[in-house]
This record gives sequence, structure tokens and C-alpha cells, in this order.
Amino acid sequence: MSKKAEVITDWTFVFPNDANPYGAMFGGKVLAIMDTIAAIAAIRYSGRTVSTAAVEAVEFKLPIVVGDRIQTCAKVVWTGRTSMIVKVDVYRDRRAEEAPTHCTSAHFTMVAFDDDRRPTGVPPLLVETDEEKTDQQLAELIHQQAVTRRKKSDEGRA
Repeated sequence: MSKKAEVITDWTFVFPNDANPYGAMFGGKVLAIMDTIAAIAAIRYSGRTVSTAAVEAVEFKLPIVVGDRIQTCAKVVWTGRTSMIVKVDVYRDRRAEEAPTHCTSAHFTMVAFDDDRRPTGVPPLLVETDEEKTDQQLAELIHQQAVTRRKKSDEGRA
């Protein structure tokens, strides 16, 4: 039976220890926050323990600096047999009078595990809106590109 994915949202502040000497937040710190919320979204969707298998299509559009508040939003946008792709967006919020600004996006492939740490099935994704269909189509393309890359990499080792 298909299941609807929910949007998981979190907020945090950017502190000086999160940034380089010029005040810009470390990309690795941003990715760690994104990975955590992607895992939460995948766990909420699948009801299972999950692990990150891949991070695709990371795009840092705008800098995030010390003092910014950042909003991180994650949603499962594609499902396979045992894996899910979670779209994660990060927005910076500087002043109450401004709308949050989109800064970063990525797609995280998460694999669901059973109690014995073996990959296990996830429910098919219920896609209803045009935005959900667009997100699913992009995630399918990302998945297919990753499969092609893995096949080429495996051929190179043979």
C-alpha cells in the first residue's frame, strides 16, 4: 500500500564554531545537518533504521554565515525496493522582515534495514501533486545516473 511522505523541518543557528575564519559556514557542517534530517525523514517514512548510501546533486547556491538561522526541510521524494531518495533544502533566515532564502539542496539515498541490519522493503511512495511528481521525476533521474555510474565503476574493476 502506498504511503504519503511528510515534510520534516528543523531550525538551528549558525555559531562561530560552525564557520571558517571568514564567517562562512563549513560545507561539511551543512551536509551533516542535512544528512541528519534526511535520516529522520526516511525513518519517519519507512518506520525502519536507515543508513546513508549516497549524496547526489549537492548545490551550494548562497553562503550561510555566523548569525544566520537556518531552516532545513526534508521529504522522501522517491522509493525503490529498499531505498529512498530524500530531497533536502536549506534556507537562511537573517531578519524577521525578510523571507527565508534558499541556499543549498541535495538528494540523499537512504537504505532501510531490518533488525538484523539487512536491507528491507519500504512502502511505495504516494505521489499526488504536480510538485511531488516533478520531485519524483528528478529523483528517478538521479537514481538512474547513480546506477549507471556504479555499473561503469564495477566494469572498471573487473
